[in-house]
Amino acid sequence: MKKIVLILSLLLINQALTAQSKKDYLITITTSWGEMHAILYDQTPQHKANFLKLVDDKFYDGLLFHRIINLFMIQGGDPQSRTATQGMMLGNGDVGYKVPAEITPELFHKKGALAAARDNNPTKASSGCQFYVVHGQVWNDLTLQQQMARSPQRVFTDTQKQIYKTIGGTPHLDGNYTVFGQVIDNLWVIDSVATQKRDGNNRPLKDITMKITCKKMRKKKITKLYGWEF
Repeated sequence: MKKIVLILSLLLINQALTAQSKKDYLITITTSWGEMHAILYDQTPQHKANFLKLVDDKFYDGLLFHRIINLFMIQGGDPQSRTATQGMMLGNGDVGYKVPAEITPELFHKKGALAAARDNNPTKASSGCQFYVVHGQVWNDLTLQQQMARSPQRVFTDTQKQIYKTIGGTPHLDGNYTVFGQVIDNLWVIDSVATQKRDGNNRPLKDITMKITCKKMRKKKITKLYGWEF
């Protein structure tokens, strides 16, 4: 545990320097349907540092998107999925630690949001390795109000409401899970994964493996290539 705390502390220092620099990390998530790219938020430094550490260690390479629900999300990162037999129930694997919740109102569950899975612990601490990518759906005024009512403690801005009514997402998750990144291109890859056939445990009938890499890149280049504004 002390080693983990030390690693995270060093990475947090690095992240603080990155936030002030002209560079950041571009995440590439590769599936059999293609690549999607993502950025990680500086507002969630512990999640960002932990995810980068796991990616650098190639922890995610060969793991599965083991849980998919169309119009909701796709989930992966269970280390047990690397050697799982067909039909084996997944979702309980971990790395032996949790990451403290970093839930912040401005980071919300719009389509493509990268968020941390968790169990029902009262502090809403995140799994040290499992994550999900929001698929979601587009809501109208009535259905969005119904979704918002499921999180009465959450205040939605007009901008967030408009995004939920145009791009889509899963608004009822806001305030309950840490959103720590965002897919910034090729959202259709999420569509492709989310719509595959699945069993009663929402595991895809055909294994969907992932590979995740990261590359430090100038922020201006990320903006030029993907249109993401820091």
